[in-house]
Amino acid sequence: MEVSKCYPVNFHNGQIIFFERFPNLSKPQAKGLALWSFGIITAHSCNLNAVANSLSTILPKSFNTIREKLRNSYREASAKPGNHRAELEVTQCWAPFVSWILEKWSGTQLAIALDASSLGDVFVILQISILYRGCSIPIAWKILKANEKHPWKDEWLVLLEKLKNLIPDSWTVIVLADRGLYAKWLYETIVSLKWHPFLRVNSSGCFRPEGWNSQIKFRHILVKKGEHWQSNGISQKNKLSCTLLVCWGEEYKEPWFILTDLAHANVCWYGLRAWIERGFKFSKRGGLQWQYARMQSPERAERLWMAIAIATFWLAGVGGQEECETEELKLVITPASGSVRSTIQKGKKRWRIQSILKLAWTLIIRGLFNHKLILVRSIRPEKWPTWPDNIVDATVIEGYHT
Repeated sequence: MEVSKCYPVNFHNGQIIFFERFPNLSKPQAKGLALWSFGIITAHSCNLNAVANSLSTILPKSFNTIREKLRNSYREASAKPGNHRAELEVTQCWAPFVSWILEKWSGTQLAIALDASSLGDVFVILQISILYRGCSIPIAWKILKANEKHPWKDEWLVLLEKLKNLIPDSWTVIVLADRGLYAKWLYETIVSLKWHPFLRVNSSGCFRPEGWNSQIKFRHILVKKGEHWQSNGISQKNKLSCTLLVCWGEEYKEPWFILTDLAHANVCWYGLRAWIERGFKFSKRGGLQWQYARMQSPERAERLWMAIAIATFWLAGVGGQEECETEELKLVITPASGSVRSTIQKGKKRWRIQSILKLAWTLIIRGLFNHKLILVRSIRPEKWPTWPDNIVDATVIEGYHT
């Protein structure tokens, strides 16, 4: 019983932070977000009943009272009891949320990924995330019904527009996306935001290198496994002036073809994109158990996702600073696997044994038992990966010599 007395005090301190960080929200709305994000971590789940049960054991409120407060956080205004009720406008939370993240961020380099993920046959989520130490922090999203097919272009444009001017122009921001999302409009929209696209494309395209009079097909660029190639020029399909990056990892069946506006870029940066997939895994069976949320309304799911994003940020910040304090890491992209590895300064290579998100869970729960609220002090990203020195550029193209 003595341990449980520390939780209300810690939660009250957390509520104050939410009031300060989200001044656009009413106190009930800020309190609802605080309840959800705090409960998601203590329950190790984002299921309504699991979170309510966890909070009712540590806060001086009954299960039904807390459950009703949690439900009101994602309900529409018309579904809430009483007068003068307002629903949570998720898009209005993104600007203060991004500001909160960047305030803690160390450095001026940022890797962002765009991707889509499905929750069975219920939802499809289009998400923009900041990539950080093997995981991803959602900063903008749109949730759609999985059984209703329609183009995603408008949704992506709205999401990107909402992030306009939120990141200082002096920062270097790369935006990564897989070949399924590539489009000329996406490339140009990213450039208009003063960010740098890093988009993978199919091998069926054509490219005219700078100084050439004729075009070549992507698949005619002869890179051997473990090699990479780069050239400025024109992507012929869309008449897009860009830089083409090509590399072939040892374990892959085909090379990567990346289009960017950076004249000098490192193709292995694209390996960071895998971190958004780990983020989706963490939101489901790998951590937050979103598949048990049992929601049918995309609008309500979007409001719940705001709490999931805050909880992810909390965990990533706490776990990342712990990892940074205990080990000095250096990222190296290996052509053998095309994946990002962590190496300790002593020179012994190893995989990241556990996610920083799961590491943070232990730290936060332990802190609560010791009457401490573990908060994010700083976010220190790893250096972007570089190719090993022994990689040789492939400069021969079938039928041509550069």
